[in-house]
Amino acid sequence: MATVATFRQGIYKSELVRKLARWLDAIPHPPIAIEIAPDRIAGVRWTRTGSVDGFAVEPLIPGALVPSAVETNISNLPAVRDAVGTVVERLRARDEDVAVLVPDPVIRVFVQHFDDFPRSPQEAIPMLRWKLKKSVPFEADETLIAYMRQTPREDGVDVVTALARLRIIREYEAQMENVGLRPGVVLSSSLAAVSLLENQKATLLARVSGSALTTAIVREGVLCGYRCTELPASGIALTPQMLLEEIFPVAAYYQDTWGENIQSVRVAGLGSRTPEFVRPLEDEFHCQVHSLLHTAVSDGLVSSDARPLADRELEGLVGWMLNRS
Repeated sequence: MATVATFRQGIYKSELVRKLARWLDAIPHPPIAIEIAPDRIAGVRWTRTGSVDGFAVEPLIPGALVPSAVETNISNLPAVRDAVGTVVERLRARDEDVAVLVPDPVIRVFVQHFDDFPRSPQEAIPMLRWKLKKSVPFEADETLIAYMRQTPREDGVDVVTALARLRIIREYEAQMENVGLRPGVVLSSSLAAVSLLENQKATLLARVSGSALTTAIVREGVLCGYRCTELPASGIALTPQMLLEEIFPVAAYYQDTWGENIQSVRVAGLGSRTPEFVRPLEDEFHCQVHSLLHTAVSDGLVSSDARPLADRELEGLVGWMLNRS
């Protein structure tokens, strides 16, 4: 069964969190990671020295998986099972631990400020359950919860909390167990991808996956804002204005709270349409806008053996790879 500890491992092991929570005991990373997305199943295997030993990508038929924090996600079980099985077979995986990257809508993430916050998880978790009970559409007794402290913008404590419905997480874990793997780490794809963001200035990430948009802001290793929303359109029907309207609330919150503007923007998931969105975003934020993976490759964050993952726009898996190193 999934446990609070299992869920927490995924949140804690992101590069962002690892820099800020050094008091946590380090855990070994599984040799395999599998990302489950609405349109594909992707997986990668690493060697003991941390280099890529192989990867596989298998498309999903439309509608086979519909990410949700509340409702059943897998609507076509045979299609998802076959795609997972194909990826796992190509990775030569059997009876091993695996990290599972799930779609962003599955996990709700909140950044909150407290004047005072308990040190003990036995006190902190009930407090967070109570404070966020009206913010999630499922009951407390079926909620997996993970949290971390991070550097506050003022006196007090800033806390990043991630919540998910146990039944939904079990859907994804079951797909791994069906092929003989042990899901030891579960986290959302964008929480893995934030490892690719630069840390020295306020950087906004806009990542599209299917019909979901995740907007995150990172500044000097601190997650300052996070929001996952459903876009009004996807694919060719998505316009720059639609994207801007969904990004704006997070950017405005950051500018009001931190008293400074966004200084850099990174986009992911737009594929060949990325150039269409660059100019409108630059006009709005008055800063440079680049592809997340293109910048990571240019800055030397992506090793040569991981370039094929970047070429396939697997930013979640590439970000998780940085965590491993």
